[in-house]
Amino acid sequence: MAITASMVKEIRQRTGAGMLDCKKALVATEGNIDAAIDWLREKGISKAAKKADRIAAEGLTNFKVEGNKAIILEVNAETDFVSKNNEFLKLVDTITNTVLAGNPENMDAALALSTNEGTLSDTIVSATAMIGEKISLRRFKIFTKTDDQTFGGYLHLGGRIGVITLLSGNSEDAAKDIAMHVAAMNPKYVNESQVSAEELAKEKAILREQALNEGKPEKIVDRMVEGRIKKYLQDICVNFQSFVKNPDVTVGEYAKNNGGEVIEFLRYEVGEGMEKKEDNFAEEVMNAVKG
Repeated sequence: MAITASMVKEIRQRTGAGMLDCKKALVATEGNIDAAIDWLREKGISKAAKKADRIAAEGLTNFKVEGNKAIILEVNAETDFVSKNNEFLKLVDTITNTVLAGNPENMDAALALSTNEGTLSDTIVSATAMIGEKISLRRFKIFTKTDDQTFGGYLHLGGRIGVITLLSGNSEDAAKDIAMHVAAMNPKYVNESQVSAEELAKEKAILREQALNEGKPEKIVDRMVEGRIKKYLQDICVNFQSFVKNPDVTVGEYAKNNGGEVIEFLRYEVGEGMEKKEDNFAEEVMNAVKG
């Protein structure tokens, strides 16, 4: 019996398995859709679809620099244990290389990129079935630079935190050092020009109220607020922060001393902003006893 695209599509929708696996199942069962689904279940491949509603807030970040392009991304799994799995590590590398080479504009375009399994989405679904946990590409960003600029990258704790920096000049050591600093200190901006007027106004209002609540005289409150705003900017802008490897200079001064300046950076931390499942072992034991 001839295997058609609509048959492959139907099995993929019903099982969540990759297109290549769906086709293999149809070939193995001579085009019998129900038998093909059973074949996939027997192989453990259709399990991937059942994991779609699980929370995947663990995983790894990764980066890669290739010429004048660079990428940083986050790939999620359900448990920290899987992030040490060799198959998961290979998958992260495959996703990194595929997305960087494909240069997609958004997540949908990234997941539609061609791979050996069909698409990148198919590759991830296949890996989900093989590894046994929900896996997802959460986010990515591709950077480009000119020949007189330099990328720096750094992975902390094996990829729990990943950073890409872009500096003017050609000091790769400085770019990497500043990436390490960003990983440690988690600044929000390069300099004060990136801080919105709304954020500054809100912070000034908070600081003013704090000063008044401390009983400071009205006539000196404005001066106090200006001083505290300066400290606030030092905390959130990387150029003003004391450099972690040499606190006697700021990051901006360190970059300048190495013939450049910080143009841009991006820091990813695994699971930030995501709801994580809280395991309560004691509660599990009590439920088991009651059961």
